[in-house]
Amino acid sequence: MPTFSTPIKELGARQKHSYTIDYMKLVTKYILILTIISLNLNGQSRIISGRVIDEDLATLPGVMIQNSDTVLLSETDFEGNFTSEIPVSMDTLLVRWIAMEWKTIKLSPNCDAIDIILMYDVIYDFMMANRIDRLRLKRFKKLPELHQKAFEKGLFTTKQPCYEQSFVPIKKRLNAIK
Repeated sequence: MPTFSTPIKELGARQKHSYTIDYMKLVTKYILILTIISLNLNGQSRIISGRVIDEDLATLPGVMIQNSDTVLLSETDFEGNFTSEIPVSMDTLLVRWIAMEWKTIKLSPNCDAIDIILMYDVIYDFMMANRIDRLRLKRFKKLPELHQKAFEKGLFTTKQPCYEQSFVPIKKRLNAIK
């Protein structure tokens, strides 16, 4: 604390020193806050894993797991297993492989074990679009039963899928070809 006997030059030096310390404290606080915010933003991800099989319960190697922008997130290994780190905000995955129908699934927030059954991409010659959709829908409705069988055989870790999938009719695409 300056007293009346403190020379003016010494008083000015103390004030400069005080401002420098205050400035350094402020800069340190800002750096600390920015570091915490950046760690928080970068830490918003989760790890999903699972297995991909076909309708015959055979594992599928090389299946591509992509986001909705078709950016490759992961591929299945030789046994059909995959693991991927995704942002928490991502709720849709695209699963595709040769000779299989592409599958778009909507993830639940608490769903980290994703076991998937892909349907064969069958060629239906000389059939009407309505009939094709009926046959595909019949196979699609069997997927929960197949999932249960895969769980009982030890292929899947979940008893039922924890994601949403919906049947996508092919009629509109076929009618557009005409």
